[in-house]
Amino acid sequence: MKLAINTDFTKLPRAGSFLRAHDISSGDKPFDVAVLEHDERHLRRRVLSLQGGGQVLVDLLEPVALGNGDLLVLDDGRRVGIVAPPEDVYDVRARDAVHLSELAWHIGNRHLPAAIEAERIVIPRDHVIKDMLEGLGATVTEASEPFNPLRGAYSGHGHSHAHHGHDHHGHDHHGHDHHGHDHHGHDHSHGGHVHGPWCKHD
Repeated sequence: MKLAINTDFTKLPRAGSFLRAHDISSGDKPFDVAVLEHDERHLRRRVLSLQGGGQVLVDLLEPVALGNGDLLVLDDGRRVGIVAPPEDVYDVRARDAVHLSELAWHIGNRHLPAAIEAERIVIPRDHVIKDMLEGLGATVTEASEPFNPLRGAYSGHGHSHAHHGHDHHGHDHHGHDHHGHDHHGHDHSHGGHVHGPWCKHD
């Protein structure tokens, strides 16, 4: 649902800080979750739609890249869980560790978001990049899984505390992130399944 241009953002619950998944204690349980793909999890000021139907205003001091299982901390003490849904990606495998490093260099040289692991690299699907990697000897297969690319040095290292001089004139409040994308028209229900460190599985 699109937000009206005259929406009063000051009336929305505000999240001025966050917790990384590895810092969460057993008592940190979200009252609701926001399901966000990798590019939507890089934010500073934005209104997020929650799975339960509500909305919150994220108002952080600096841009951060939130990961699956992180928590936004509202001013009233409640938590909002961040859920990374499955995305269409490529699973890139190499002949050995040196080859994997070479593939990572080529991917980085093209400024692609990438999750680099010990035995593979995960990147968004792009047939041109797939052809390039296969030409370099990589084994590239399609996959659908949560995508958590490496965060840049500008992406926040821990708790983020909001500033006190709120600027509500920036376009981020109207549903745009720092790339200018409008995310308020997206439906992030994703079937109602929630996965995070706060969920127990049998």
